[in-house]
Amino acid sequence: MKVYKTKSELKAFLSPLKKENKSIGFVPTMGALHHGHLSLIKKSKKKNDITVVSIFVNPTQFDNKEDLIKYPKTIEEDIKLLESVQCDVLFFPSVEEIYSEVIDAKKFNFDGLEHQMEGKFRDGHFDGVGTIVKKLFEIVNPNKAYFGKKDFQQFQIIKKMVEKHHLPVKIKGCDIYREDDGLAMSSRNTRLTKEYRKSAPDIYKILKKAKKKFGTKSAGEVTKWIQKKFKKHPLLVLEYFTIADEKTLKTVKNKETNCECRAFIAVFAGDIRLIDNIRLK
Repeated sequence: MKVYKTKSELKAFLSPLKKENKSIGFVPTMGALHHGHLSLIKKSKKKNDITVVSIFVNPTQFDNKEDLIKYPKTIEEDIKLLESVQCDVLFFPSVEEIYSEVIDAKKFNFDGLEHQMEGKFRDGHFDGVGTIVKKLFEIVNPNKAYFGKKDFQQFQIIKKMVEKHHLPVKIKGCDIYREDDGLAMSSRNTRLTKEYRKSAPDIYKILKKAKKKFGTKSAGEVTKWIQKKFKKHPLLVLEYFTIADEKTLKTVKNKETNCECRAFIAVFAGDIRLIDNIRLK
């Protein structure tokens, strides 16, 4: 596996491959890699000649500075995992390499997608996401980029950015990769205490029950049931739950037969914030 820390070195390696019409798959990450990330890399390797993974903890998408400071950094373990799945290239730049002198996010218009759910609770988060993903796309110039659907809102926002900025990359969404007990894999899971780690799978268990209830109950009734469920929970604290249209991400008030809906949730396990979602039919 080749490791590059500068844009110029990476471009010098990839540019001749593009001229040879080699396809480049790209998996952007913030490190602290787990099997969810590896599943994206494996999909990219199946569909592309070269797979590039980036590890960059992006400061402009953290609305909470404490969260940025505490974000796990495990580069040695990450490299071993990447080598285990025969990743071709790791791009591991510094903050200075990406942002030069001024570390700030550009303002984006995602046609309102950014104002739903996470956008209501994480000020400026999606401007930071848009800024770094656009920068990385311009550096790597991939044919396809792979994102997990655990961050479904982010996935839709990146698709919107690509559409609005006419970027020549296809965005591929991959199913949520879960632990054996159902907890959606996340780099933040490593920060959970034993007690919270034991309780965290309740999030997915409750989501599955909500999906079942949605077959006979209204969106409002399911939402109230979720809220009551978490009020009684001894450890987990609900930040939000919403049933939303997959395309607009707007909250669904009335069920429609042709509506493609998804339930979204954010929960605090102590000071660790966990998100998840499930498709509803």
